[in-house]
Amino acid sequence: MAQVTRGAQEARGAQVARVTDHGGGVWSVPVPIPDNPLGHTLVHLLDTDRGPVLIDTGWDDPTAWDALTSGLAACGASVADVHGVLITHHHPDHHGLSGQVREASGAWIAMHSADAQVVRRAREAEPSHWLDYLEEKLTAAGAPEEHLAPLRAPRTSGRTGLPGRRPALPDREIVPGELLGLPGRRLRAIWTPGHTPGHVCLHLEEAHPAAGEGLSGHGRLFSGDHLLPGITPHIGLYEDPDDATVTDPLGDYLDSLERVAALAPAEVLPAHQYAFTDAPARVRALLDHHEERLAGLLALLSTPLTPWRLAEAMEWNRPWEQIPFGSRNIAVSEAEAHLRRLVKLGRAEAVPGSDPVLYQAI
Repeated sequence: MAQVTRGAQEARGAQVARVTDHGGGVWSVPVPIPDNPLGHTLVHLLDTDRGPVLIDTGWDDPTAWDALTSGLAACGASVADVHGVLITHHHPDHHGLSGQVREASGAWIAMHSADAQVVRRAREAEPSHWLDYLEEKLTAAGAPEEHLAPLRAPRTSGRTGLPGRRPALPDREIVPGELLGLPGRRLRAIWTPGHTPGHVCLHLEEAHPAAGEGLSGHGRLFSGDHLLPGITPHIGLYEDPDDATVTDPLGDYLDSLERVAALAPAEVLPAHQYAFTDAPARVRALLDHHEERLAGLLALLSTPLTPWRLAEAMEWNRPWEQIPFGSRNIAVSEAEAHLRRLVKLGRAEAVPGSDPVLYQAI
């Protein structure tokens, strides 16, 4: 899920969520996300010669389902008509309703293999295994006892259920670089890891409906959470209790941004906020933002800090004291992703023998 800035919240609040016809057989349907400042996910409908295909589906919630079905009706379609579902990434505000769509229509569901593996892991893992992993991870990051205690409470009480543990398994794979098998359309998968290991953007390699009106660029890009007009997506560590591989999600994300800029699409259709043009300019702004943030964190590390203390010192969309429990876990993961990047660049290092681990600038 993306992280909302103050300015983005104001911009979103000024806009009315509505079904939008983008022309050329493309629509966007706003599907609400319960109790979340993002407001909604933009589910895109792409008409094909075999019927409508959805790009993402929205959160698994009755209100969201009602919004999706009524939105499809406004596009002249129904859930029963849906031929296939393309998932940009596994997060519940994108993949949550996929299983219900498949049940109602018989549609296939496609996802990049790396995110499909995350879905399988979430379905198969015991909740206590994930709670043990999270407690161990946060302890190593320097989380205080008052934050760790709620993680132990479910096991003490015998209630270890975690929400969202039964996401739909995809039955097709999105292969990067290949054209997807959509009759009558040219849609190519672009692998853009960072927000998740298997995030994909989808490039519609067709002339933009407004191309004759002076709009320059190459087709349209369904960007998921990778490229958004006023939001910086969350970049945290890829979570896998059974894999000790040292990944670099922020490095993946920055490389992926360069890949998208090179496409130079005429228009970007993101999963949140609104459609926009000039993708290369937005990419430059995001690259500058992360470089500035890394420089700021490096300055903070002139004094050795744990990932938890670093997260407390970072700038978020609200004061640390107002950030709820679950969001603090996400914030620490983002701090750790930035630390990984600094370590990989040779700008920071772990303090030998520190427990919990401290990091310092080099």
